Amino acid sequence: MSDRLPHILRADALNNRERILEAARALFAAEGLNASMREIARRAGVGPATVYRRFPTKQMLVAEAFADEVRACHAIVEEGCADPDPWHGFCRVIERVCELHARNGGFTGAFMSAFPGATDVAATRRHTFDSLAELARRAKDTGHLRPDFVLDDLILMLMANRGIAATSTAARVTAARRFAALVIQAFHAHRPETA
Repeated sequence: MSDRLPHILRADALNNRERILEAARALFAAEGLNASMREIARRAGVGPATVYRRFPTKQMLVAEAFADEVRACHAIVEEGCADPDPWHGFCRVIERVCELHARNGGFTGAFMSAFPGATDVAATRRHTFDSLAELARRAKDTGHLRPDFVLDDLILMLMANRGIAATSTAARVTAARRFAALVIQAFHAHRPETA
């Protein structure tokens, strides 16, 4: 019996951890990163001490809550950069990132926030933006991306995409896809007609 007790406690601890992460994701999506640790604990059905035992800082909780999205965002950018057609890769990044952010409303805030001590998130974000800057440079070289495009335009796009409000995830994704199409159209370099 005593040999099985630690395993049972470990399973219980894992269950608590998952409930905390689910509650954090839901609250961050609904309220942004200002959601309190106490409210996350209440929503997860655990005490605040349990939350702090698993995640000593809010930054650690945010980083863990959005770890899958950060990895997905990184993969999207890497795939876009690997596309032999930089404009096509750039467009795919916009489409897929808008959709990713629409599926989880709290992720944009987490990705854009600068949490002191959250070096893994900051390093991933920096690498992602550096990769996007290189992809944008290559897309400009093809003549497809507007020559006045700057990386801040993508940040503005992310902030605007975050503002999409819909009652369901499917409706947000549909709206995000439409928004991405409009952004791509705005970023496209319109060449003068030749006679």
